[in-house]
Amino acid sequence: MSGQTEAENGTAATEALPDCPRCHKPMPLCVCDGIVPIQNRVSLLILQHPQEQDRELGTARLTALHFANAVVKIGLSWPSLSKALGRPVADPSRWAVLYLGSAKVADLETDREIVAINRKGEIEDNQRAILKDIDGIVLLDGTWSQAKALWWRNAWMLKCQRVILGPANPSRYGKLRREPRRDGLSTIEAAAMLLSSLEKRPDIAATLHNSFERMLAKYREAQNSLPAPKPLPKRDYRRRKRG
Repeated sequence: MSGQTEAENGTAATEALPDCPRCHKPMPLCVCDGIVPIQNRVSLLILQHPQEQDRELGTARLTALHFANAVVKIGLSWPSLSKALGRPVADPSRWAVLYLGSAKVADLETDREIVAINRKGEIEDNQRAILKDIDGIVLLDGTWSQAKALWWRNAWMLKCQRVILGPANPSRYGKLRREPRRDGLSTIEAAAMLLSSLEKRPDIAATLHNSFERMLAKYREAQNSLPAPKPLPKRDYRRRKRG
């Protein structure tokens, strides 16, 4: 009688573990049953680097499921904001992008948690007026280096308003996922902070934080039994049709 090796058993277990068709997470980590889409005024666009493969702890798709007006796109570059959104018209000057530069709220003379900055990393005048006029937010999803690659490959982002965050507390990831900076947040935490503030709706932050904490709790319960995820197949995004 022949037996299976540990690697073969692990592969079989991975293949047998179903993913949620909505959030694409392994079913033991799914929290979709508690999600009711929020009718958001400020649009949300999440651009995810194609090599971001963290199914278990990633939050891009989970974040988008919380909003009626949200889009997730996977790729490296899009010729314009409208192409990334799939809309005929979109004015990037009325959108903000969460900026990845060296500027930090802690270094600026302000007590704001969300700050609009210029290209020199300096705080903009008329903060309230600038943030009030924002139609949408662009979030870059991936590791720090992957997010920077998305920034440099999409020149239209230079027309967007740059914003930075100064969260009062570090990410809820804690020791599960190390952030390169203390002010680094997960995608779902950044969306919660931005949209709840821009729309003056603290319920948005409470809802997203609750889902995130539920997901993390499930991960902690299941992390010893979840098999290692299979690598995603490599795709050549340099030749993909843009749009």
